[in-house]
Amino acid sequence: MAAVPRRIWVTRTQPQAAATAERLRALGLEPVIAPVLEVRPVPGAQIDLSGVEALAFTSAAAIDAFAGLCGRRDLPAFAVGEATAARARAVGFANVVSADGDAAALARTLAEASPRPALVLNPTAREPAADLPALLAGQGVAARAGAVYETVETPAPAPAGIDAILVHSARGARAVAARLEAARAPGLDLFAISRAAAEPLAGLPFRRVGIAANPDEAALLALLAEAAEPPPPAVRLGPAFWAMIASGFILAVAGLAFAVLAPRLWPAGSQAPPPAGLASPPRPAK
Repeated sequence: MAAVPRRIWVTRTQPQAAATAERLRALGLEPVIAPVLEVRPVPGAQIDLSGVEALAFTSAAAIDAFAGLCGRRDLPAFAVGEATAARARAVGFANVVSADGDAAALARTLAEASPRPALVLNPTAREPAADLPALLAGQGVAARAGAVYETVETPAPAPAGIDAILVHSARGARAVAARLEAARAPGLDLFAISRAAAEPLAGLPFRRVGIAANPDEAALLALLAEAAEPPPPAVRLGPAFWAMIASGFILAVAGLAFAVLAPRLWPAGSQAPPPAGLASPPRPAK
């Protein structure tokens, strides 16, 4: 039976790491915050909204970077998931749509929007995890990307005394792989937000690997909460239980023996002898 994870390494960037840590504490777990990446604005980045009819965001970091560069909030904002959508609302966007999925789901949501935007701007990372404009082109939607932030590795080492690792992106997983010694992996659990996020760590022999059912933190933490549930207590059966089982077995054997032997001892048409101690009934007078 797999061990129950308790101390969880939170690897994602701040401030999202702090929010994840609070959710872990609510589950009765102990977060160990040691981000392997940090977000920085791209120097000299500019926002060109000429002809743009909608914005597409694949991360909260992109929203924060956009908000720092541009004051426009009147365009519809399409977000990859609800957490990103919530961040868009927090910085002032009123018309926000969540795709509740990944970049492919976001592309489909934009393609099915009514009215369909003629041009979409995708503020994104310098090295994005997915090529959203290419996905949109496959859906017949014109789009362009603009790098507004970048993620760089931090010097933080892998913390000691952890039971499990949470990874929220393939970029973060690559940074974890650079820090984690193969000898430590067999004693650790890995919980990833998606298969793509787990792929950079596929070569390490983890004790257990869990992939979230949906690419969002709610599904990731639900997976972790399930793994962290203690096993049910073993049922201990006392002497009284076994005595009852033995008595039932003896009675069952006795009943079977009587059913087999009775036809031989008292053939059909014969009268079974009365139980010992009882007189035979009187015969009627002739």
